[in-house]
Amino acid sequence: APFGIFPRPAMAKRKIDELDKDGGQAFKAAAVTVELGKKYGTEPLVFTLEATCGRARASTVELPHGEVLTPVFMPVGTQGTIKGMTSEDMKALGCRILLGNTFHLANRPTCDLLRKFGGLHKLMQWDGNILTDSGGFQMVSLLKLAVITEDGVEFEDPKAEGSRMLLTPEKSIESQNDIGADIMMALDDVVSSTLDPVKDKARIDEATERTLRWIDRCIKAHQKPKTQNLFGIVQGHLDTSPGGLREYSLKEMIKRNLPGYAIGGLSGGEAKHEFWKVVEQCTRPGAGLPENKPRYLMGVGYPLDIVVCVALGVDMFDCVYPCRTARFGTALLRTGQMRLTSSEFANDFRPLEPNGTGPLKDYTRAMLHTIVTKEAVAAQLITLHNLHFMLTLLTEMREAIKAQTFGAWVRRFLQDFFPSAGPAPCKVCPPRWVRDALKVCNIDLEDLFDWSESAEELPDMPKDSGACARRK
Repeated sequence: APFGIFPRPAMAKRKIDELDKDGGQAFKAAAVTVELGKKYGTEPLVFTLEATCGRARASTVELPHGEVLTPVFMPVGTQGTIKGMTSEDMKALGCRILLGNTFHLANRPTCDLLRKFGGLHKLMQWDGNILTDSGGFQMVSLLKLAVITEDGVEFEDPKAEGSRMLLTPEKSIESQNDIGADIMMALDDVVSSTLDPVKDKARIDEATERTLRWIDRCIKAHQKPKTQNLFGIVQGHLDTSPGGLREYSLKEMIKRNLPGYAIGGLSGGEAKHEFWKVVEQCTRPGAGLPENKPRYLMGVGYPLDIVVCVALGVDMFDCVYPCRTARFGTALLRTGQMRLTSSEFANDFRPLEPNGTGPLKDYTRAMLHTIVTKEAVAAQLITLHNLHFMLTLLTEMREAIKAQTFGAWVRRFLQDFFPSAGPAPCKVCPPRWVRDALKVCNIDLEDLFDWSESAEELPDMPKDSGACARRK
């Protein structure tokens, strides 16, 4: 029986009841999966599509350590911890799944120690779900320390000069089996998205083909398919042409019939007009990734990017950005990012986010300015705020999809996020790639902003100086 379509009986009955009340289109599909579940039993991943609004999806993914409601943002705990946060903190925030990195965990604390502990869940004291990256991204981030061959990739440990570590598809899966991740990512051959498609064509072609050879080795090496899920990763650089590399990788990866799939090779500095077209192709109804399985966009974490990609049909996201930027004193708000290190906040006694309901709702900007980058607790506080911001943002989108108001929600989000932009005549506008991508999703923005050539594009992550209040 194929992975990913057989609900567990109790969960399936409840979901069917919910969908029946809503009268949603997904009811019939869910009813079919219940019958199949009775026939074939359960799987370690159960995907239930609850609602769609345009291309945007709201679903429940049931994993060995509980349900994950999508769309979802997954915080990154590279070596088994979210910096500054405890597992109890993450649970209190409502987080149901977070990330670890196989390459870094294999170096410290080592998979041998994790095996003795009984897996990363026990080491972390975390009863939620865990997704582990395979270590493939380090082929880009640690390229100067890596040698890539058909066997795998040999790294030099960046923290132990002279030490070598060979990461093969088999070793990556063995390590992830030891880690005990609920979702394991296949080792793929990752190339930078900024490579020249002409000059570097041979390397891009090689990586696309090798990723398919390596997924077959990963599948063969996977020892715990009844308790852990292996996701494949679609590669193909930025080639979205008909019959091109992305289409080829997409079709070939789908043939492997995995529990879920990821879109890889992005968020590496490519132009945004190329970025969104890759995502659009991979989520295109009828031609993209399967509708009955989760879709994960790797390494994407800017709020604007996530909103657009949810509209395109992505379910899962991860990024270090919300936590990393917090450690540098930057808070995420609905009106952009606020760099609390700036002297303009020294005497600003307003709450961090007026009318906010988050964990720092009673903290003033002046207080946070005083301690950012100076006191360890500041990084912890702003990390807490940023994670709450991201998790709440995704929850709001899920609720809007289920209420069939997602398009209106997106329009309002953009008005809040770019408060200095407005209808013509206006000197500035949101990034034009956002308009183009959302047009494919039938979300019209023409009346909201001045898109004329004379309007200057604002950055994807605008700065909130504290002067703009959120629209009522």
